[in-house]
Amino acid sequence: MPRLTPQEQQEIIRYLETDKPLPEKYRFLLFGDKRERELVWNGKTTDVCDAVLPFQTIERVAGACMEKPATLHDANSQGRQPNGWVNKLIQGDNKLILSSLKNGPMREAIEVEGGLKLIYIDPPFDVGADFSINIEIGEESCTQQPRVLEEIAYRDAWGRGADSFISMIYERLVLMRDLLAEDGSIYVHCDWRVNSVLRIILEEIFKNYRNEIIWHYTGGGRAETYFSKKHDSVFWYTKGDTWIFNADSIRIPYKKTSGYAKGGITSESGKHYTPNPLGTLPDDVWDIPIINPLAAERLGYPTQKPEALLERILKASSNKGDLIADFFCGSGTTVAVAEKLGRKWIATDLGKFAVHTTRKRIIGVQRQLKAESKDYRAFEILTLGKYERRHSASLYGALPEKSQLATQKSTILESVLNSYQAEKVEGFATLHGKRNERMVAVGQVITPVSRAGVKELILECYEKQITKVDLLGFEFEMGLFPNVLNEAWGKGIDIVPKHIPMEVFSKRAVEKNQAIFHELSSAKVKLRYKKNSVAVELTDFSVLSSRDSNANVALSLKNKASIVVVDTGQLFKISKNKDGIVSREVLTKKWTDWIDYWAVDFNFESKREIIHQKSPETGAVEEIWTGGYIFENEWQSFRTKKDRSLVLTSVFHECSAGKHKIAVKVVDIFGNDTMTVVDRALQS
Repeated sequence: MPRLTPQEQQEIIRYLETDKPLPEKYRFLLFGDKRERELVWNGKTTDVCDAVLPFQTIERVAGACMEKPATLHDANSQGRQPNGWVNKLIQGDNKLILSSLKNGPMREAIEVEGGLKLIYIDPPFDVGADFSINIEIGEESCTQQPRVLEEIAYRDAWGRGADSFISMIYERLVLMRDLLAEDGSIYVHCDWRVNSVLRIILEEIFKNYRNEIIWHYTGGGRAETYFSKKHDSVFWYTKGDTWIFNADSIRIPYKKTSGYAKGGITSESGKHYTPNPLGTLPDDVWDIPIINPLAAERLGYPTQKPEALLERILKASSNKGDLIADFFCGSGTTVAVAEKLGRKWIATDLGKFAVHTTRKRIIGVQRQLKAESKDYRAFEILTLGKYERRHSASLYGALPEKSQLATQKSTILESVLNSYQAEKVEGFATLHGKRNERMVAVGQVITPVSRAGVKELILECYEKQITKVDLLGFEFEMGLFPNVLNEAWGKGIDIVPKHIPMEVFSKRAVEKNQAIFHELSSAKVKLRYKKNSVAVELTDFSVLSSRDSNANVALSLKNKASIVVVDTGQLFKISKNKDGIVSREVLTKKWTDWIDYWAVDFNFESKREIIHQKSPETGAVEEIWTGGYIFENEWQSFRTKKDRSLVLTSVFHECSAGKHKIAVKVVDIFGNDTMTVVDRALQS
């Protein structure tokens, strides 16, 4: 302990006797804290998440199949697919993802690749940011608000002011540092709102400052009462004292007026400076234009950055074959550039629409590379899935020990019913609540709603003459609908299945009635046969009708505002003009207007979904089959901003004789996906 003067000792005693906090200086005098610089905020803690959750692989895209009409075209060309690492697109809370990457079995796979050489992040640093996105419906477009979960995690991270944002980003940056290779770099994108605090945080965590890059851009409006804010900051730090910097990869041509462009410069002393034939090295102010509104790369995604910006960063601080990551991937700009430059990648985002947008973008890059006879690499879509739900449930209500399971189930049930604005009921085997004239049944957190469970529900409703039920589930058994609904309707029972959102685990969302229970959808397909080949035709897509009236939604609308709602299986745009007059427009004029993307796995159930977990007894990594299967994305058609068309019949795919299953995945305009599985049979 450092020596204290008698005066300092007496002062400490007085503070303790009066039960007052010690002045900040005593933290250093008493405990010898050696940190040279530190940002202190309300609620600061050095505790970092150490949860290890298994990753569930739900889809694999190995080929870049073009969306051509049905022909004997190879439906799943592996192309020039390099062996080894499979790129990873992960949906979920990046704190849990980072912790699971750092402490879980996937860490070994990362280390085999040489570790993470580069991390770029563009976190949501704008307290007033608009996280709405533009969605395309047929030939029209409209604005869709973000999921409540994203608002809570991002915009509402400012709920306690800047302290909330700082706490969120601090913990994640610590985890990122621990994942970086020893010669790795991190680039953190921000603007004037948080660049001062982020610089101090980065100094504390990484210490090895390299540059503050000023990204200067033009366009947009001009301020009249202050200097217009026309730049962002990108902080570059390294983990250690050695790092990658490829100067020759990012040189730019000399200006025509430069002496170097004319052969070189001779100083007054007569020394001649010969120009580098590759050009001059950029300084730390980058004049890179923002994305043109008409540019092909613009996806209508908020905060989207130009590819040229990421290209310079990736070329400077990574090499071909290196593993890079973006843990706030948004529309996927970082990994799209990485794919083009031959880097391996990990991308994560909380939002399912962001993950879907990135999926389409990477497939587009694969197609481009394939057309140019260049290599491209397979990627997987992963999620923490039911394990994240279980983790959230344990934090929300009770720990998942066996002795507390009943308490946990009761707590979660109450949360779901409160979120759905339903009152709890007793005395039923399969029913848990009631909202208005409809009964409510709630599925379990981990296990999907099963066919057997729905049959029990139908039987109880039939015996007790209950005719209206909302069936809420976190997950539903594949192939459950619409057949089981037809069975219920045949008995005069109207069952409406709906997905329970993750927002029910947020007390703040529940208190604000912000959890949105989405209706399920269903797709119909038809198989076409030719010799030893089969093609899939998408024949119908429908959203299982909502029985909730949206008539009251207009009451909350401000003048000159609009909102998109789902009602009775249709999508409506409800608008209020400047005079307060409400209009209602049908946006989904045909069933194909719902669809943004669809894909086919011609041999579903050929690849089991395996998770990797460390044995608590031996510490060895065990492979465990979840009971599910990976969707092998062998053919796909999707809409782009430039091309709104959609091919409704797949290519013909050569198949072996015998019975197999074909899976069809459809993603709607909001990023919600549904899957249909059908049997196919080919004669030998």
